[in-house]
Amino acid sequence: MCRKITKPDRIAGGFYGLLIGDALGVPYEFYEAEKLPPYEKIEMIPPEGFNKTYQEVEAGTWSDDGAQALCLLESLLNRNSFSLKDFSDALVSWYEEGMWAVDGVVFDVGIQTAYALRGYKLELEPEECGMLNPEGKGNGALMRVLPLVLWHSIYGSPKKVQRESALVQDAHRQCLITHGHVCNQVCCALYCLVAQGLLDGLDAREAIETGVGTLRRIYQDMPEYEQELEWSIRPDQPWEGNGTGYVVDCLRSAFMILGQASGYEDGVKRAILLGNDTDTTACVAGGLLGIRYGVQGIPNRWLSMLRDRKKAAALLERCMENV
Repeated sequence: MCRKITKPDRIAGGFYGLLIGDALGVPYEFYEAEKLPPYEKIEMIPPEGFNKTYQEVEAGTWSDDGAQALCLLESLLNRNSFSLKDFSDALVSWYEEGMWAVDGVVFDVGIQTAYALRGYKLELEPEECGMLNPEGKGNGALMRVLPLVLWHSIYGSPKKVQRESALVQDAHRQCLITHGHVCNQVCCALYCLVAQGLLDGLDAREAIETGVGTLRRIYQDMPEYEQELEWSIRPDQPWEGNGTGYVVDCLRSAFMILGQASGYEDGVKRAILLGNDTDTTACVAGGLLGIRYGVQGIPNRWLSMLRDRKKAAALLERCMENV
């Protein structure tokens, strides 16, 4: 008899699914799909003869994706709400001091993120920083947004409509410090609603359809956001993606994989085998897959290899005190 996946299982699955997907994808980042090892050889330690992307980075190390997600979760727990200023300060601490980076070493920083955080250090308002590159549509805000879902599922409003509205608003606002374009905001909002559906026990198709429907309702009086949803994300078209750093493609890749995967391991390997932005695609997809299949669906061999796991686990335990 299959064990029921409980809410704590799903929350822990999303948390570790994000971090492990990120770490698993790090050695393969920037490779084209045809130059990657075969499916059965995708592991934390690449096969002999494969020239991993970051030679100095040990297996099981999460990158900027995981570190920024942990910054977001800690900020939510410290402030008991989303604070753009506190989160922006946390990102600067990560960027300059290595907060939540494994061993305190920052080895991968997106160009747009670095530019925005430098602007913040020069005392620009956080809402301005994410628009320093006004057409910037990288996936740097999408990769870190999942902790909002985990936090709202525990500490958010017990009323579903109010919780969904607050989740969407926070998903929008966390983008502003680095990726302010409305396209990034809409992608993060939809991702969060789909993750929430998975937490509620919906299957992949139901979670995506429900998330799209909820976002359409919320955007009824927000024409700019509604247009971005319908014209850029194209939710009525099949979910297909190529694993690139473009935020819409990253989102569509994650939803495609969610619908295809037979389990967590299968899904994150599929994400990496798209090539290109392997760590972020596996991180974004991995968070969803972790919720869908629960923490027990993540291979123990990968959990055991995750570096700084005790430190991350302490943050998760703090988050789940009221579950």
